Amino acid sequence: MPLYEHVFLARQDVSAQQVEQLVEQYKGLIEGAGGTVGKVENWGLRTLAYRIKKNRKAHYTLMNIEAPHAAVAEMERQMGLSEDVLRYMTFRVNELEEEPSAMMQKRDRDDRRGGGRGDRGDRPGGSRPPRRAEGE
Repeated sequence: MPLYEHVFLARQDVSAQQVEQLVEQYKGLIEGAGGTVGKVENWGLRTLAYRIKKNRKAHYTLMNIEAPHAAVAEMERQMGLSEDVLRYMTFRVNELEEEPSAMMQKRDRDDRRGGGRGDRGDRPGGSRPPRRAEGE
């Protein structure tokens, strides 16, 4: 059976619980057609590069799917009819990755780093060096 990675964007004004309901709805559709949905990652509410249907932000969700093409086409058809889904994209892949996606790895790295200074660390002495006098 073909393998797919599917990402969809839901409107910013739907709740996280409603996004989970959308995922369950599409998961049921795929499983009803004889496919399986593996990993599901919720990337959270993120800012869009440009406005889509008057939305500046969207809930991003990734799904790993193993299903016949007809099931994926039906899911895409229903997403196109849904007012809550802004955009979707499906890629056919040779194998599904089981480890966290690049977006989730980035979030983990940002969480571990902590602080606002990044990897620069603090300056020795704790503050900026004194300014030069005007006559120098």
